[in-house]
Amino acid sequence: MASHADIDQLSAQLETIRERAGVLESKYAEELSGVHPEFQEGARNLVHYLALRKSITHELRNDLRKLGLSSLAHAERNVLASVAAVHRALEHLAGHGDSDSGELTSLLQRRNPTADAHRQAILGPSPAGRDVSIMVTLPSEAADNAMLVTEMIAAGMNIARINCAHDDADAWIRMINNVHQAASDADKECRVIMDLSGPKLRTGELKPGPRVIHIRPKRDPMGRVIAPRRIRLIPEDVLQRGTKVAVIPVPRECIELAQEGDEVRFKDTRGKKRRLNVSVKDDKGLVLEAFQGAYLATGTKLLLKRKESGEKLVYEVGELPAVERPLLLHIGDTLIIHSDNVPGEPAKENADGVIFEPAHIACQQPEVFEYLSPGETISLNDGKISGVIRDINDRQIDVKITKAKPTGSRLRGQRGINFPKSDIKLAGLTATDKTNLAFIAEHADAVCLSFIRKPKDIELLLAELDKLSAKRLGLVVKVETKKAFKNLPKLVLAAMRRYPVAVMIARGDLAVECGWDSLAELQEEILWICDAARVPVMWATQVLEQEAKKGLPSRAEITDAAQSQRADCVMLNKGPHILAAIRTLDSILRRMQTLQFQRTS
Repeated sequence: MASHADIDQLSAQLETIRERAGVLESKYAEELSGVHPEFQEGARNLVHYLALRKSITHELRNDLRKLGLSSLAHAERNVLASVAAVHRALEHLAGHGDSDSGELTSLLQRRNPTADAHRQAILGPSPAGRDVSIMVTLPSEAADNAMLVTEMIAAGMNIARINCAHDDADAWIRMINNVHQAASDADKECRVIMDLSGPKLRTGELKPGPRVIHIRPKRDPMGRVIAPRRIRLIPEDVLQRGTKVAVIPVPRECIELAQEGDEVRFKDTRGKKRRLNVSVKDDKGLVLEAFQGAYLATGTKLLLKRKESGEKLVYEVGELPAVERPLLLHIGDTLIIHSDNVPGEPAKENADGVIFEPAHIACQQPEVFEYLSPGETISLNDGKISGVIRDINDRQIDVKITKAKPTGSRLRGQRGINFPKSDIKLAGLTATDKTNLAFIAEHADAVCLSFIRKPKDIELLLAELDKLSAKRLGLVVKVETKKAFKNLPKLVLAAMRRYPVAVMIARGDLAVECGWDSLAELQEEILWICDAARVPVMWATQVLEQEAKKGLPSRAEITDAAQSQRADCVMLNKGPHILAAIRTLDSILRRMQTLQFQRTS
């Protein structure tokens, strides 16, 4: 049993925490004065939490635990009230008053009603049986495939995310219209959030390869054909995206005249003769089945032999998309990153396989070169490839690759570039961002600000939103840089000048910049700070990524998805199996919510 002197000492330490909270509140008086009225309570609690973090010691926590009291380890939701409750419990132990033993437990477990209101203001109403929203990045296909959007909402999508780094305004408006129509048909609400690119460092485009398509039937391990490859011929004036069937554009007349059972003959790019039969004719075009491999290029001549009349008609394959040729990089290779906007190319080899010209690719923001030095590290494609800068000038960076797969790693255009050890200073809002912001203000429910580093970046965005009179537009602050994490309390206070607001844990770039081994710690810190501020949190990047891309989640992904229920919203990225990933996440979040209810009931 602790002595009265010990209890008095602990009480004094708690009183010191309250006093420091008041001092810090005065220090942040200017920032607090600009906070939106809806966030005033949360902003002050955030400042109090910062005071608690700076004041409380391991010794104090241990002493409180020994007395059977809360150590205040989870007091971020109601800081001063929690400190006061522990203080009253100490007074009771000293015989100076009464204490409700359940008071503090209630404070720690209860979610503040204002926090729920803030969440709903930016994320929309929660679906029945699930408090955590599901946000999904829309693929390009969503612009023209309304059924896909309908299925995504039916699977559990509550928020549709559009990344402004891809597609264009024409595609975005079609995506948004499809979202609104699908939500209306389902009698559900689905918000639209658009993501500004920000000063994201990305690789430039690659030099396009030949306009050719390789048709490959399915074979067994012995090389025997076990299933044909389906080929679809469509009118060349019809845009087709996102299909797994090989799509070949041809003149519309070919589609109109052909019938099931007709024969299509051609010589492929190698001079190989091929013969295919029309198996299906529908409103989308013709379906043919290939039992032999073939290469078709733009301009390949197709001979249509009509079954009934024997008539032979010749048509040409229309414009095919260029084949992408990614850079294949191995440990020890040299990669040239240049400032000129020249399409990237793979390394060139002589007849003996010796590289005589290294692979090269552009950086979309060459102004970053002035902040780099030899010996600093570079990370590419979310950390899948790493290297060291060997030499640098105003035109190019010479990089030695130090990390890649044993068989080589592929680098494509529009992939992220990070310099974890470099002190880079870039404007938080680009000219392209400002142009896109006008569209976002008119059509979206919230905007994500990417690659924030300091409060000034948020202030610039808020100024632009004021110019656009975009008072209803929500703001999502993405934490994906080392500086953003270090400045997070100030960033949150700056963002809280607007309402509503959320914070996104953008774990991809954050892990690359801060180190993969520290990601779990960073997640916890961000959750605590936002919980104190009563600002909703989005859990993003690589959630169920393997399932979205390959159709089967890993055990680690399931565990990660279960942990994500601590946030207010979880984001899934696009992939061919995205519908399955949405259903899996929906199921996990519902199960975890039921489990948490059982734990606290």
